[in-house]
Amino acid sequence: MVRPNLQRLPAILAAAVLSAFASLPALASDSWPGIHAEAFAGRPLHDARGIVKLTAPYRPDDVRSVPLEADISVGENHTIKTVSFVVDENPSPVAAVFRMGEGRSKAHLVTRIRLDQQSDVRVIVETDDGTLYMAEQLVKFAGGQASCSAPPVGDPAEIAANMGKMDFAAVGDKPNGSHQVARARYALNHPNHTGMVLDPVSLLYIPLLMVEHIEAWQGEDLVFEMTGSITLAQNPAIEFDYVTNGATEMTVIVRDTSGGTWTRRFPIGPAG
Repeated sequence: MVRPNLQRLPAILAAAVLSAFASLPALASDSWPGIHAEAFAGRPLHDARGIVKLTAPYRPDDVRSVPLEADISVGENHTIKTVSFVVDENPSPVAAVFRMGEGRSKAHLVTRIRLDQQSDVRVIVETDDGTLYMAEQLVKFAGGQASCSAPPVGDPAEIAANMGKMDFAAVGDKPNGSHQVARARYALNHPNHTGMVLDPVSLLYIPLLMVEHIEAWQGEDLVFEMTGSITLAQNPAIEFDYVTNGATEMTVIVRDTSGGTWTRRFPIGPAG
């Protein structure tokens, strides 16, 4: 795309041209068409402006744990079915897919990913009628080793001993009644081994061991169900919101690729 020579345009016209260019969607990466075809069956993608806001650091401090934040509002006539986080240039581009509980027209989600190199990151929201909305952003690589092949942070024995431990905390003020929106932050101790890390002692690759499934239940109501991948950061963490229903506990269920399962109930109430 050839940009105009703005030095030859009046100031007001030049500003208008710049605004028009800024509103154009970003050019797709070379990897995106294949991801679009495989993960989303090539289905039409709609502009997410006013519906999905994606926030990510342009140049993250730590490429091993990059926050991706999505604020979603699909309007009163539709609900959110799934939310997918995608990192185009990672070996496993679809970082996580969240299936949302019923009746949500608004949602806030934050997760943390590994970044292997400079990449477009995306959030794709599917509504109850099958429409897909996409927001995207370029994230620069800050240098250093590609994070999917970087060794886990911490002592291996300590990592193994703490695997499956969970933390849960409210974010902001606690609601004082039912049908109010609350936020929480959940974190899991887990190496989320990518299968791409060479053990410096044995000179063998550390076997794949990733978190593949997380469920969160507010009483009997599903808040979300997440399918993960190796693109999730070590010690996966999720910030999310939910509409209080009077339940006194949030139950979180985790499963990894070794068959390991962990369940824990966290007090959240009484909320009503």
